[in-house]
Amino acid sequence: MPIRSIPLASMPVPILGQGTWGMGEDRRQRDREVRSLQLGLDLGMSLIDTAEMYGDGGAEEVVGEAMAGRRDDCFLVSKVYPHNAGRRSAVEACERSLKRLGTDRMELYLLHWRGGIPLAETVETFERLKEQGKIRAWGVSNLDPDDMAELLEVPGGEACAANQVLYNLTRRGIEWDLLPWCAEQSIPVMAYSPIEQGRIPAKGALRAIADRLGASMFQVALAWVLRHEGIVAIPKASDPDHVKVNRAAADLVLSEEDLAALDRAFPPPTGPRSLEML
Repeated sequence: MPIRSIPLASMPVPILGQGTWGMGEDRRQRDREVRSLQLGLDLGMSLIDTAEMYGDGGAEEVVGEAMAGRRDDCFLVSKVYPHNAGRRSAVEACERSLKRLGTDRMELYLLHWRGGIPLAETVETFERLKEQGKIRAWGVSNLDPDDMAELLEVPGGEACAANQVLYNLTRRGIEWDLLPWCAEQSIPVMAYSPIEQGRIPAKGALRAIADRLGASMFQVALAWVLRHEGIVAIPKASDPDHVKVNRAAADLVLSEEDLAALDRAFPPPTGPRSLEML
């Protein structure tokens, strides 16, 4: 069964992608990391998310090796440090990332989190990178509703293609304000750490649903994130078996009763919360 897709940067993108946080830090793991990403591509998880920060560029090198010979199969996302998001520094950072990735373009380039450089300057530079063909689209990461509203007020800010934020069963704060706001603006949300880096509590409802579906609790937690329209989840899997487990989660269907039970076990927000980050 193909993975359901949503429009992202004017392209259809599968709702289940691949994260790389933690990759590229140990050369002894490199072959396994590359094989895992390649298997994910084989299974239809064509979106690969990385960043110049991950492994000090090492994760981008791993992604570049995994994409070799099949660049057109990938929807490539990378992120720039806030201190590299200026008129000159963002261009230089993008070029360094492209070199490590072994490509001449990326589909989506994100501001990793907000720093001291004005959003207007970053947007201006991202738009210039689009004109140069180095990126297809740009977006942001870890911006809260106030930041997003400010972003849309700057010249060109309406071109923001995504906001990547922390979201999982234990981190539901964005449901109060950010998620509906992004939906109103037709800005997709990319959910990082969708299973809380494997730390989702084994509560009774989660275990019961997993047992009924013949799945793991982590698969149910991932399927819960994927239930949303307009959300792409990017779990990391540096082991091929783990990749297969993640892929199977995209085929799980949770019933209304399942969702209600998970709401009781992991209550949704009842008011605004500060945006959480890892």
